[in-house]
Amino acid sequence: MATVTASTIISRSAHGGVSDVEPRASGSRKAACLRNQGTTCHGLRSLNKVDFATGKVRSTKALRTGTPAGKARSSGVVVCEKSLVPVEAVPCEDPMNIIFVSTEVAPWSKTGGLGDVVGGLPPALAALGHRVMTVSPRYDQYKDAWDTGVLLEIKVADTVYTVRFFHCYKKGVDRVFIDHPLFLAKVWGKTGGKLYGPVAGEDYTDNQIRFSLLCLAALEAPRILSLNNNKSFSGPYGEDSVFVCNDWHTGVLPCYLKSMYKPHGLYKNARVAFCIHNIAYQGRFAFSDFSFLNLPDTFKSSFDFIDGYECSNSAMTR
Repeated sequence: MATVTASTIISRSAHGGVSDVEPRASGSRKAACLRNQGTTCHGLRSLNKVDFATGKVRSTKALRTGTPAGKARSSGVVVCEKSLVPVEAVPCEDPMNIIFVSTEVAPWSKTGGLGDVVGGLPPALAALGHRVMTVSPRYDQYKDAWDTGVLLEIKVADTVYTVRFFHCYKKGVDRVFIDHPLFLAKVWGKTGGKLYGPVAGEDYTDNQIRFSLLCLAALEAPRILSLNNNKSFSGPYGEDSVFVCNDWHTGVLPCYLKSMYKPHGLYKNARVAFCIHNIAYQGRFAFSDFSFLNLPDTFKSSFDFIDGYECSNSAMTR
């Protein structure tokens, strides 16, 4: 995960939890336990070589005395402080093209931990030398994301939708936002809790269409967007990519990849990782809505889920 400001975080060493949120004197018992801990967006992890290579790790003594980071790394008590210098990529032997597809990405959109993960993990992978993109809906008029001028027509159910791609480049990651009234008109100017429904616990009736549109647009993004902000990479990501799908909203993406692209020789080497952040939300819809997905009937059993109701389940695709 990407390291963020942690000058006021106190934690125990080796898998310990957060024991305080205020800094303590180095002579205290808890401060003496500080060791090898960094922070993610909202959590802790062990420090790694990237932290030391980018000079983000300094001892509490060094922070008080102004000791250069290079002389303080051997100290047993460490904290992380925010670096004012952008993190440069650390070359890896075999960099990958990684595309995160998610309905949330912090700080632009967030209702819980999903947004934090998609906001914090991609920069850490980029720092290791991979080329990383996130694709999510454009729910609002994000001031730091600009229209790429690329338009794409996508058919979902019996309707053809025209979407635009907005983009910004931050912390080594291409942040791509899918623009369409199905996303923007429903949520614009409202709280983050309105991403999925008008009120908490109630879904929009067309969510299966909204997120099918997201998945299909995400599959086209690596092929049609020519992005040149990264010093190490340029042009489209191409088809040799790894898609990281997150929660039920993107559960249909592997099915589109298998049914619409690979039979035509596209994305031959592409791979998919499906991450479940909250199994309580499974994207259950009536089986009559299966036709909206434009998938062959052979995929229908992949969405079959029996729990006393006749429904399909996007999180249970197999």
